[in-house]
Amino acid sequence: MLFKSKYLLPVLAGAMLLQSCGDKNKSDEFRTTADGLAYKIYEQKDGEYVNRGEIAANDTTGARLGQVITMHMSYRTANDSVLFDSRKQGQPVMLPVMEPTFKGSLENALTMMRAGDSGVFKISVDSLFANTFNQPMPPFVKPGTHFTFYLKADKIQSEQEAVADQQKMFEEQMQAQQERAKEQIKIDDAKIQEYIKEKGLKNVQKTDAGVYYVVTEAGKGPKAKAGDNVSVHYKLSFLDGKELESSYDNPMSGGQPFTFPLGQGQVIPGWDDGIAQLNKGSKAILLIPSPLAYGEQARGEQMPANSILRFDVELVDIKN
Repeated sequence: MLFKSKYLLPVLAGAMLLQSCGDKNKSDEFRTTADGLAYKIYEQKDGEYVNRGEIAANDTTGARLGQVITMHMSYRTANDSVLFDSRKQGQPVMLPVMEPTFKGSLENALTMMRAGDSGVFKISVDSLFANTFNQPMPPFVKPGTHFTFYLKADKIQSEQEAVADQQKMFEEQMQAQQERAKEQIKIDDAKIQEYIKEKGLKNVQKTDAGVYYVVTEAGKGPKAKAGDNVSVHYKLSFLDGKELESSYDNPMSGGQPFTFPLGQGQVIPGWDDGIAQLNKGSKAILLIPSPLAYGEQARGEQMPANSILRFDVELVDIKN
């Protein structure tokens, strides 16, 4: 008997361990509300996230109608393809808590969340697109499946508090962006000066804002004023010579010059600044540092962040 029990003890220990793991896994499984919303909600205790378990239908500790939740959110398809992630956008989202658009909706999920909670929710794609998104289901989404939402609630506030917070956050982001732009324009300026030297460009001028320009053919007409409609032919390229686009052979415009109101913020700042230096009929090279072009925002694979741009332009016409 002793011999047998010697081998039995590890077996019993293993069984107890499996039972323990099973209990732990069971405590972390999805619950489902009476409306069919599958959920797991976690709270922080002693520095660890713990599943809150079943949330009672009459629980009033979560967000209420009319309040606004500031949260990080991501959601993915049933085959685990990520469709949205606020962390990759660099800022949280603010969602007002509204009446549910259907049973088991995202709005239901929000009312179960408290500040500091994290939650995982499974929501029907059929109901989501029909009632919340109000648009046809895209081909890559399979009917009858669900989206899984991952939420981390940072704050729950009144609408007035959230608006004030959003304004403050926007101002802080703008200030930080302006500080980064100041540093970036110094970097770009050095690169542009090196490019000018390398290409042997002569009679180069620089605006107060930081746009370098060379008039290659002086026009005899007047200069445009803010609010004037200007028509400009252009070729866009990087400093390495790679051409990106040209108005001369643009099929969308039929090869016509690009027309816009000057100084109204409808084009990149470098264009408003650079074109204002030219007389009608002039041809010129504009060398635009990235903060006065598209800045730190990439525009697809062809336009990386912080791209310095060269425009070969012709100011064709000015209309008051």
